[in-house]
Amino acid sequence: MHSILNSPLPIPFDAAVQVLPLPLPIAGVHVRAGFPSPADDFAVERLDIMQLLVKHPQATFFWRVRGDSMREAGVDDGSIIVVDRAIRPKHGSIVVAMVDGECTVKYLYQRTGRIKLRAANPTYPDIVPKDSQTIEVWGVVVGSIKLFSS
Repeated sequence: MHSILNSPLPIPFDAAVQVLPLPLPIAGVHVRAGFPSPADDFAVERLDIMQLLVKHPQATFFWRVRGDSMREAGVDDGSIIVVDRAIRPKHGSIVVAMVDGECTVKYLYQRTGRIKLRAANPTYPDIVPKDSQTIEVWGVVVGSIKLFSS
């Protein structure tokens, strides 16, 4: 019912391993998703994927998502999310949370002393903690890696 991750534990980013730069070429212009623009200059710069995704190596984890409750936020079934535990969660953040011992990824709603977890898919209900239930925010989602089949 909720976007349960396929493993109770994240795929750790091993901070003991030295993070080596992985500079990859990126075009110096934007690609248009609408009408193509002719005559753009194709200057190339280098982009380090790890520098882009990992700000706090000791607190960063990767999780593979199962379920479609966050699809309108761009987090699809099979996406890999980048979760940073060093970032303080705030209202509107996409978070990984523990609800009764199960992991889920949702928007954090935090207003007027009320906390709930909201899906980005309208077919899923909000998760509102009951009296005996606890919600523990485990980390903040800072990115999503989406792979397309070829």
